[in-house]
Amino acid sequence: MNIAKDRVVALTYELTVDGEIIQTVDNTNPMTFIFGHGYLLPKFEESISNMLAGDNFSFSITSDEAYGERRDDYVVELPKTAFMVEGEFDNEFIFPGNVVPMVDAEGNHLEGTVIKVDDEIVSMDFNHPLAGKGLSFKGEIVDVREATAEEMEHGHVHSHSHSSCGCGDDDCGGGACGVDDNAESCGCGCGCN
Repeated sequence: MNIAKDRVVALTYELTVDGEIIQTVDNTNPMTFIFGHGYLLPKFEESISNMLAGDNFSFSITSDEAYGERRDDYVVELPKTAFMVEGEFDNEFIFPGNVVPMVDAEGNHLEGTVIKVDDEIVSMDFNHPLAGKGLSFKGEIVDVREATAEEMEHGHVHSHSHSSCGCGDDDCGGGACGVDDNAESCGCGCGCN
């Protein structure tokens, strides 16, 4: 069966950026997602479209096709008071290098990396960590199958033998929710297990 829209794909890959391997997903826990639903970068999906289980792939994605160029206006200073919990500054969560989930004024979910914490200001970078970088992938298609009706209804894979249920988290290029074989629920809010 070839990779096409609404089919479940399991794959392994090695991601290289600037000549350095920064992420490896191996055959013991392949990344699994429903193809054609925006869980991966469009250029990634385009590059593996129509492949079969057992096919190997190797391709590169430019920064423009991946996460865009770094933007200086995505680095912002926020008042320290925005990070208060019960009247106290959240030192356990707000520290340089930590990635913080946030919501903007329009209700959009985004993540920012804390750059610096001063007496009154928290400096944050809302650029994607791979903004401005070209990405090189090589890997193998492990499996391709039809998605079940329940998977299509819930919008993610219900098999817990793989690393991704496709719920939109960023752990594996936009589709992982950290499911393991012993998980009671995939954590996506649908209560599946």
